[in-house]
Amino acid sequence: MTQLAAALVPITSAGGYLLVLAVIMPVCAVLAMLALNPRYSAPVAAVTLAAGLVVSIAIVVKLFRNGTALVYVVGGWQPPLGLTLRADGLSATMLAMTAVVITAAGLFAQAQYGLVLDKRHGRAPTTFWILLMATWSALNVVFLGEDLFNLYVALELLTFAAVPLVCLDGRAATVSAALRYLMFALLGSLLYLLGTALIYGRFGTLDLRTLSGISDGGPAVSAALALMIAGLLAKAALFPLHLWLPPAHAGAPAAASAVLSALVIKAPVFLILRLVLDVAPPEAAQFAGQILAIMGASSILFCSVMALKQARLKLMIAYSTVAQIGYLFIVFPLAAGDGELPAWGTIAWTGGALQLVSHALAKAAMFLAAGAIAEAFGHDRIAELGGFARALPMSAAAFGLAGLSLMGIPPSGGFIAKCLLLTAAVVNGHPWLAATILAGGLLAASYVFRVIDRALATPATPIQIRTAIPRRMEMTALALAIAAVLLGFVPLQPFAFLQIGRADAAAMVAP
Repeated sequence: MTQLAAALVPITSAGGYLLVLAVIMPVCAVLAMLALNPRYSAPVAAVTLAAGLVVSIAIVVKLFRNGTALVYVVGGWQPPLGLTLRADGLSATMLAMTAVVITAAGLFAQAQYGLVLDKRHGRAPTTFWILLMATWSALNVVFLGEDLFNLYVALELLTFAAVPLVCLDGRAATVSAALRYLMFALLGSLLYLLGTALIYGRFGTLDLRTLSGISDGGPAVSAALALMIAGLLAKAALFPLHLWLPPAHAGAPAAASAVLSALVIKAPVFLILRLVLDVAPPEAAQFAGQILAIMGASSILFCSVMALKQARLKLMIAYSTVAQIGYLFIVFPLAAGDGELPAWGTIAWTGGALQLVSHALAKAAMFLAAGAIAEAFGHDRIAELGGFARALPMSAAAFGLAGLSLMGIPPSGGFIAKCLLLTAAVVNGHPWLAATILAGGLLAASYVFRVIDRALATPATPIQIRTAIPRRMEMTALALAIAAVLLGFVPLQPFAFLQIGRADAAAMVAP
């Protein structure tokens, strides 16, 4: 371990300061909002959203030009005493995706809170902006962190920023949903922390780059990984640990639901991916991948059926979230790789990453469109929304385009992702996963077309709009849905950008 640690000494790279900006800027925005008059919260958030989007794009461009990971050694202290921030291709993709979705949610929220002029600078909008910025910073730490305990702190910050977003309206139902979410999240944190303690007791370090050299850690490592992954599964709401998600996401404000569904539950999924591929010994990784794939397939089938049964639009979308998350877990056995081809060199790796991004864009678009619909008509009961496309054509178009991605219909990003996963399942001899992918697409088509049918129906009585919706609210959802479709032009092959920062890691741990 000493020679391995010496070989993995990180050095701050040119442009590494961008990683610090990605984490610090939202925190500075929170401090400014707390210090200034509430009327300045929205302008501060707007400036931060624009700056954060620029920084995330700069990180992607820097990686693309250099072809190597960006690293920043915090305070100049080397691990294990110090901390590092590191962005590889997947991390940079997550940062950019997060910036895009949070910017869209912020634009939607500004328009929504502006519907009632005397409340646009009230307690709820101010609290929303503070929590949104805190959520953004915590997400960026999760995607950039390299220390298991530092990642635990980031997960806790994310939990305590995300949970209040569920109950901003103060209704009893949303408070109950938020408390259930909190209980699952705290249980997950406890399991993750216990696993972290076992890892530290066994190896004396929590640095992921150092731990990536583990070849066999014995029962202690297996137990630690099992605890940590179980805790993260509770936070990710994978079936059967999904009970908290539907009421929480369905009851939250639309902008908050978009962030929770598209981004917050992706953070534990990202960490599970790192634990299985970067830390777990090969035998343990293979076993864990099979278990996760079974849970993912169950999630796809069961929660798709539950989505089909829902009477409320947002509740249907929430169950769809749990179902679509399942696709990210069937990636593990498909991207297992072999001695010659690493996991990140497989088409399943690209397919999983595309599914992650396309789902985030499509699901955020769906929740924002559903929010506009609920705001306009005063409810989101599907049976009573006949003909809503006539009143809100862009919201109906956003929902339909996002649905294309969920169903896996060309030329959407979801089609490319599911096509790559389906190909990997057939080639690698996993017919049951191939059947699950096809069945999930058919079930998604069932609940998406159910809403589209109501949107295009001719109601017996003209549908009444309670509140006029600003066009920019609808355009925000539509832009995200179009982005999810445009992802379908990604080439059907392992995407080189996603491999940046991965091959060098393999070389460094090679004997």
